[in-house]
Formats: sequence, C-alpha cells, structure tokens
Amino acid sequence: MNLFGTLRAPRELLFGAGQRHALGGIAARLGQRALIITDNRLAGEPDFLALVRQLEKADLAVRVDSSTLPDVPVESAIASAEDAKSFEPDLVIGIGGGSCLDMAKCVALLLTHGGRPQDYYGEHIVPGAVMPLVAIPTTAGTGSEVTPVAVLSDSERSLKVGISSPHLIPTVSICDPELTLSCPSGLTAIAGADALTHAIEAFTAVRREPVAGIAQQRVFVGKNELSDHFALSAIALLWQGLEAACKNGSDRVAREKVMLGATLAGLAFGVAGTAAAHAIQYPVGALTHTAHGLGVACLMPYVLTWNAPLINDELMKIAQAAGLNGPDAVIPALVSLFERIGIPATLRDLGLEEEKIDWVAEQSSGIARLIQNNPRPLTPHEMRNLVAAAHRGDRSSLN
Repeated sequence: MNLFGTLRAPRELLFGAGQRHALGGIAARLGQRALIITDNRLAGEPDFLALVRQLEKADLAVRVDSSTLPDVPVESAIASAEDAKSFEPDLVIGIGGGSCLDMAKCVALLLTHGGRPQDYYGEHIVPGAVMPLVAIPTTAGTGSEVTPVAVLSDSERSLKVGISSPHLIPTVSICDPELTLSCPSGLTAIAGADALTHAIEAFTAVRREPVAGIAQQRVFVGKNELSDHFALSAIALLWQGLEAACKNGSDRVAREKVMLGATLAGLAFGVAGTAAAHAIQYPVGALTHTAHGLGVACLMPYVLTWNAPLINDELMKIAQAAGLNGPDAVIPALVSLFERIGIPATLRDLGLEEEKIDWVAEQSSGIARLIQNNPRPLTPHEMRNLVAAAHRGDRSSLN
C-alpha cells in the first residue's frame, strides 16, 4: 500500500498551562486593531479581562464583541461583521467555546471578502486568505481552533450548515488548559464526548484513492496516515482524561489530557472529516435543540455498530489506544463511558419524537459530504433503520 497523508494546521499552535500569557506579543505581530469575539458570559470573567489588558499593554486598539449565541445563527454573524466595520479591525481574536471560535472565523471571512455566510456554504468556496485570526478555546471539544470549518445555524434551512475552507484555519491557536478549569462538569462531558466522536469518526472514515490533487479538490479527504496518528493519540488521551475531568474539574492533569485530545482530534478530522454520526445529528439537533456534542456522542455507538463489519482493524487499534481487550470491547466500553458522564443513550432520550424518524433519515441521507465519508455505505432505507435503532436503543438490529 502506498502511504498517503495530509495535514492542515495553524501557522503556530501553542499548547500548555499559562500559554495564554503569550497573546499580547503574538497579537502585536499580526495587527494593531484587534476585534475580540466572545460571548456574554465570558466577557466579564477575570481570565478574559486579563487577556484584554495584555492586548492593551501591547499597544493594540481593542474592541470586544460579546454577542456570540449558541450555534451561531447566520443573522448574528452578519450583524457582528457589519457592526465591526466602523472599527476597521486588522485582526480577529476568538475567545471561548466552539461557537465563539466559529463566529470569529465567520466574522473574519465577511470582513475580508464581504457578502453573506450563505455565499460560502460548502467546500473550497472562500476565495482567498482572511485577515489574521487568533483562536483561544476555553472548552475542550470542537477542535475549531485548528479546523478549516465554521458551523452556523441557518433558520431558512432549519439545519446547521458549514463553511469549509483551509482559509478558515486560524493563524495562531493558543490552547491553555487552565482556561478550562472553571468549565462545568456537564459542559466538560458534552465537549469531551464531541471530541472523542471527532477522533473516532476521523479514524474510521473511508480511505480514498490518493490521487494527485485530492487535498485541493476536497477539504475532507478521508482517513490517511497523518490523520490516523492524531486521531489515535486523541482517543488515548480522551479515554484517559475525560471521566476524571468530569468528576473533578480541578484535576489539572485530566484537563490537560482532554484539551490536548480535543485539539489533536481537530487536527485529525480537519483533513479526514467526520461521517454518519454528524450527518444524523444535524437534523436531530434542529428538532430537539440539544447540544451538538450530546447528539453525536449519543449516535456514535450505533454508527460504530453499523460500521463494525468493515472496520475491524480500526477497532483493534482503538482498543489498544484505550487499553481495552480487543475490538469487540470498544463499543460496549464507549457506551459505558458515555453513560458514566451523562450522555443520553437514545435519540428518544434526546427528545426526538418517533414520528420524526423518517424526516431525520431523509435529511441525513442528503448530507452527502458526510455520508460519503462513512466507511460502510448507507442507502436511504438503511439510514432509516439506523435512525430508528438509535431512537429505540437497539444496537442488535444493526449487526
């Protein structure tokens, strides 16, 4: 087999306790007028205010936009970009969870290239580089600090939508696990389960023929040697640290493992992509208004069960990374881990009504970029069976 790998990453990635204190010097090299994107809760936090003071001491003009909403409604990104024009920023800094980082990406895009987010839906539509962008995550989950994706909510489509382009990868990412110490247990669980799902889906994604130029034709090329390396490292770290971080938020070692795992998972799926669990979550999340991480984690055991006949080698390596006794132990152990940290076991538990199963299956089947990334094909009929099994909690019907 010919080895093939590809990697897309920030120009500079800093990881470690206290690395947030480097922000002032980094920002001063990138611009003079910094627009900070965050949310209302974080805007008054001491750690956030200390970051603002760093920038001011580095002689940057600073404007704070704390209007980020969960799941980034398209209209809010448009409004923030329009409002920022009078400030004339030359640098955007996203500080917060995945929504804040996605909002920062989208605002930087609109300030640089104009138009509306709808103009850039899909892959490789962004025409060129965006203004310098710094990402500072305060949760460990989405991996947005290293990925080429911004996810928004489009009320006209009643679904989440994605803008996927290497131009959206932040210029610099600062991942300081100390910023996650105050993250509540429930949010830690949801974000961490999201990260573990990213790593598993990236590692089990379809492997495509590595024709020349594939990384220029697709943002997500499927599993490859480099994404596999990051995905397995992420799985090991998250399996070791996630439950401990949920039980004791002040456990610094666990927090470091979870944040590093989330970042490595982002590097993995940023090129490999995700698959069926994410495809199904989008319509489920639109109907139930539940967190993305809850949905993809709830679905992951069912999707793994469906894919299992084609991914035995991957399951064996996941078992080794997680310290489990063989590939057959992976799915039961994942179910048990998610149960211990409070992830719902079924789509019914998430609040999905039974009469919506057909609609969810239809919508999921239409998200081709994710379904085509799944290692085992899913016809519309098979997708309906998968969604129904996840609703009633019956993995045995997928064997």
